[in-house]
Amino acid sequence: MALDKQQIIIAAFIDACDSARIPRSLDCELTEDLVKCCIPGDDVTLTGIVKVRDANSNNGCNKQHTIFNLYLEAISICNDKKQSRRDVSSEGMTFNVSDCHLIQEIHSHPNLFKFLVHCICPSICGHEIVKAGLLLSLFGGTKSETFRGESHVLIVGDPGLGKSQMLQACANVAPRGIYVCGNTSTSSGLTVSVTREGNEFAMEAGGLMLADQGCCCIDEFDKMPSQHACLLEAMEQQSISVAKAGIVCNLPTRASILAAANPAGGHYNKAKTIAENLKISSPMLSRFDLIFILLDQPNEQMDLLLSKHVLGLHKAARIKTNVEENTFEESDMEQDSLRERLRNTGEIIDYLPHPLFRKYIAYAQKYVKPYLSDEAKEIIKEFYLSLRKQFKTGDCTPITTRQLNSLIRLTQARAKVELREEATKDDAKDVIEIMKFSLVDVFTDSTGILDKSRSQIGTGMSTKNQVVRLLTSIQRKSDAEAKSVFRTKELKELSEQLGMDNKKFYHALQTLNLQGYLLYKGQNQYQLVTAGV
Repeated sequence: MALDKQQIIIAAFIDACDSARIPRSLDCELTEDLVKCCIPGDDVTLTGIVKVRDANSNNGCNKQHTIFNLYLEAISICNDKKQSRRDVSSEGMTFNVSDCHLIQEIHSHPNLFKFLVHCICPSICGHEIVKAGLLLSLFGGTKSETFRGESHVLIVGDPGLGKSQMLQACANVAPRGIYVCGNTSTSSGLTVSVTREGNEFAMEAGGLMLADQGCCCIDEFDKMPSQHACLLEAMEQQSISVAKAGIVCNLPTRASILAAANPAGGHYNKAKTIAENLKISSPMLSRFDLIFILLDQPNEQMDLLLSKHVLGLHKAARIKTNVEENTFEESDMEQDSLRERLRNTGEIIDYLPHPLFRKYIAYAQKYVKPYLSDEAKEIIKEFYLSLRKQFKTGDCTPITTRQLNSLIRLTQARAKVELREEATKDDAKDVIEIMKFSLVDVFTDSTGILDKSRSQIGTGMSTKNQVVRLLTSIQRKSDAEAKSVFRTKELKELSEQLGMDNKKFYHALQTLNLQGYLLYKGQNQYQLVTAGV
């Protein structure tokens, strides 16, 4: 039998100051056809009559009389988020004539993409490619019934490089942004919690549900390993399945997740894979479209510019953020021309205020639905096939179809930044350069060599694991053949079975020799001493 009455609680956030929001709640009563027209986390507009319950209705609970027990008897309800997946409510923003003129003025900027990149967290010097990835994630791609449009970004790096400030800036400019800290968050606080109210159970929305159709910025992502499992479904399926206390339902969480994490030990070790540095599972890492690694490396020119930038901020004066060199390592790939175009050449930028920036993003999300041109599709396909061919090893294939979907979403977001309905080949090229920048950080080892056995999802072996695995294989071969002396050719065949190339094999052989596990006997022969590792 269908219910004819439902009790809900609406919460309104009142801005008490710039950094805090105080929630105010009110009980509401839905009747007849209004029952089950909204779920926890929805934005609703209620029209009703404020009434007072019986003043003695609270006697059975705490033996005290209630002076005023107000509730709202709903007459009509408008659910701002109950619409097709193709639309984004952007907190129900409306655009008047002045807003349209301001948006048109922003759109007429000669170098719009560079201008918007520098408007994100201008207090942080450099890191233009990282800011570009965050900007594309804020705009998002074109949603469909089968593919999500939200992109997830993970920033990993040493402390003190501005990761938290960039996340807070994204939360401030997003039409619907939630900022949480991982070391003080729980699984229920991020997803949904079930509470008991009298004889019935009720659900309360968490951070991801409140950030539905927006972005959820999670700082200190490495401090919440027990909460990662609850994010797997939310990041890929864009929903949360609840089966608690007899409540079985599926709630939408269509939010972009921007996360920042510090490596274990306080400093990123390039000799280890990203999964070993963060101690995060591979399924979790595979959900992120872009992974950026920030390293705190001594650089005289960069340190000089950074010191000028910080001192200029303390003087409250407008400065020129002229970044000639950033802290990322160069690779054997071609030079990133997008980085050159995004660098500030010395001009003074009049940054957008947050309300206006928020309006522009909301307008693009609501009215612009880009599609890929044939040329853009061809460029993305060629790049994806080249990655599959280049990063194919015996143990794993680091590049999967998730990278292909990421390229499509980011290319659509690149066109949405400039309010264009068609994503051109230039948009695809810019996104490919951002993706290359991310892949170089993930695949480069401690020697600066591009390690193709590693993976963006954390698979592959670090240097230590490769040495241990080779030593285990030698021990197994020694037990099977009852001998302890092997020729270099035999050891090389074992390494080839493990998928190691020549450079890694000779490096591992030298390491085992220096550590005393293999003794060089001359004439390209090695004797196995012990394998107790």
